[in-house]
Amino acid sequence: MSRSPVSRPHPLIELTRARLLEFLREPEAIFWVFVFPVLLAVALGIAFRTKPVDKLHAAVVGTNPSAKRVAALLAGSVDLTVAVVTPAEAAQALRSGKVDVVVESSAERDGHPLAVTYRYDTTRPGGRAARLAVDDALQRTLGRPDRLDTREERVAQPGNRYIDFLIPGLVGLNLMGSGMWGLGFAVVQARTRKLLKRFAATPMRRSHYLLSFMFSRLVGLVLEVVVVVGFGWLLFGVAVRGALLDVAVISLIGALTFAGIGLLVAARPRTIEGVSGWMNLVQLPMWLLSGSFFSYERFPAVAHPFIRALPLTALNDALRAVINDGAPLVASWQAVGVMVLWGMASFVLALKLFRWQ
Repeated sequence: MSRSPVSRPHPLIELTRARLLEFLREPEAIFWVFVFPVLLAVALGIAFRTKPVDKLHAAVVGTNPSAKRVAALLAGSVDLTVAVVTPAEAAQALRSGKVDVVVESSAERDGHPLAVTYRYDTTRPGGRAARLAVDDALQRTLGRPDRLDTREERVAQPGNRYIDFLIPGLVGLNLMGSGMWGLGFAVVQARTRKLLKRFAATPMRRSHYLLSFMFSRLVGLVLEVVVVVGFGWLLFGVAVRGALLDVAVISLIGALTFAGIGLLVAARPRTIEGVSGWMNLVQLPMWLLSGSFFSYERFPAVAHPFIRALPLTALNDALRAVINDGAPLVASWQAVGVMVLWGMASFVLALKLFRWQ
């Protein structure tokens, strides 16, 4: 009596399952992928939480009647804190950044200061702002007429805060880090243990082996994104203004992109130290330039095209367009194209350059 052949899963499925089990058996990897981004989001969210604008600090030099008069005129400003100090104390406070501007007044005439000198550090943003605030307060108090009727509308609402900018950047950083470090270390460890040589001697397709690393990344992708975005929503009210499906598609493309780059970086190194150096070399420019913690618009305009060509910049821009601006996926077609090109080129090169010995 003949037995029916037992159906076996596809080799790619088995290889992907093996990669996933390897990841789950590493507590350190689980911490850095799922716990660390949440802790970072909480710490930065609290540090840059929405709060009243800090007052500017002004120091009035001297104890003569003129200095006291200036201090009294400034005391009514809601934007300033004023202290009367000696010249030595003023110099020390300005040098150490304890005050933003130092005010020196000359002798009075008819009860008003004849002249005022402002001293501040031009390299500090608060210096210029404090100088203008002090001058405006003095001029208004002394009777300067306002020739233009102005009003203020101060806006502080979700979507404009630093935490709203930060959360998509943390998602991008997490996808880059887990994609590159998770794959790079696993590949080099297998090479060090001579496992790659044994795999290469089997009927296994080499493309299946590399693809299994990329596909294993997709299993934890949902948790990686949901954990960071979910904590941002629960703790700080960060809302996803666009479609969740668009966020999922962008995250999927980003995860595959960095999985391909991770395989390329790990294609040749023989030791953990070697792959660590290459990983840091590849990731450090994107940590600094790609706008995860602050906008890359701060860099010179001539560098913007090169920065936008980086895969992490493209991922961050696409995520912020959907999460913060509510834009559809098609609006980020250029960023998506950049990620696809990086992912495809990296995987093809990794397949050709991969060292199995």
